[in-house]
Amino acid sequence: MESLGLYEVQPLHSLMLSILVLYLGFALNERIGFLRNYYIPPAVTGGLICSLAVAALYGFLDLQVAFDLQIRDLLLLVFFSTIGLSAKLRTLAAGGKALAILVVVAALFLVVQNATGILLATLFGAHPGYGLMGGSVSFAGGHGTAIAWGREAEAAGLVGAGGIGIAFATFGLIAGGILGGPVARWLILHNDLTPAAAAAAAVEGKDAADNADRSRAGELFSILTVILVLAICVALGDSVNRYLFERGVLLPGFLTAMAVGIVITNLSDILRFRIHPVTTDKFGEVALNIFLAMSLMSMQLWTLATAMAPILAVLMAQMLAITLVAVFVVFRAMGRDYDAAVISAGFVGLGLGATPVAIANMDAVTQRFGPSTKAFLVVPLVGAFFIDILNAMVIKFFIGLFPG
Repeated sequence: MESLGLYEVQPLHSLMLSILVLYLGFALNERIGFLRNYYIPPAVTGGLICSLAVAALYGFLDLQVAFDLQIRDLLLLVFFSTIGLSAKLRTLAAGGKALAILVVVAALFLVVQNATGILLATLFGAHPGYGLMGGSVSFAGGHGTAIAWGREAEAAGLVGAGGIGIAFATFGLIAGGILGGPVARWLILHNDLTPAAAAAAAVEGKDAADNADRSRAGELFSILTVILVLAICVALGDSVNRYLFERGVLLPGFLTAMAVGIVITNLSDILRFRIHPVTTDKFGEVALNIFLAMSLMSMQLWTLATAMAPILAVLMAQMLAITLVAVFVVFRAMGRDYDAAVISAGFVGLGLGATPVAIANMDAVTQRFGPSTKAFLVVPLVGAFFIDILNAMVIKFFIGLFPG
């Protein structure tokens, strides 16, 4: 068969296709009971189907479809900016104890995740370093961490470590979006949980206080204000990131964008300048869903075919490990209530995929059962502020155990 070569999808076309992929995900989730009942995020449903279609084009027609993801990378910065804009200091203080507990649990889980990866690498007769690539480097760390550490591993002699890390990160992204909803569903139904009356009342009070904001959420002034603030977060965050990079401090771009958002939202309270929260949340929701759809639909699944058996073995083991930790450690440590169940869903997304996957999991669960202010406070903070720092420390600890 004659090769059809490479077809590059331009940025705006990638954006349009990602929205169509989301439409597909919403439609299938509405019509297929399993997807609906287990709260699979629409971006995961549609994105995975699109990536399978792209893989079929490559397999049957030898046509490689490559998506330009510039817009996706920008959307990630926008999404984390909205997270920062929702982080009021008074709210952060309220989540102090729960946040501290979840940080400790996350640190312990990273150790478990790496121990699982190293054990499986040993069973397959591979260097323990490959086990780290099948541990927190790729799963909790995601694609960025997998690429960065993969280069270091290959320089140290681990052939193909970067590609293996990307493969694990890719499957982790899928698994995190698929597994989180069922875990929360089982915890909620098994323990007969509902949102706490106090939390529900607080949300109702907030809704009442924000009625004016809701009525103005679609007004031009409200929308323009949020667009301006988000642009400032992204631009100023990039400037801060460049400044730190020149001085040897390496931070992910989304972290500095979110930090700028935190500063702006708390300064706005002091200056009595209102940034409409409903409009901000809508921008964040749109950015999150399109980011996930683009991430999943652009996966090159055919690149993983040659190592499918060991990849799936490691993936199944890591899915089992995080399920056990979520059910028996996270749920209990966070209070065994409805909030704890939602946090468990987020933790699964965080530990296997990325912070956006965690939030998508929690959003899917809360849309069905009710709000969880606590979950949406602590999980994004752990994912944005602490998980990367903890992960770097844990990875270096394990590297120290296997210097060769």
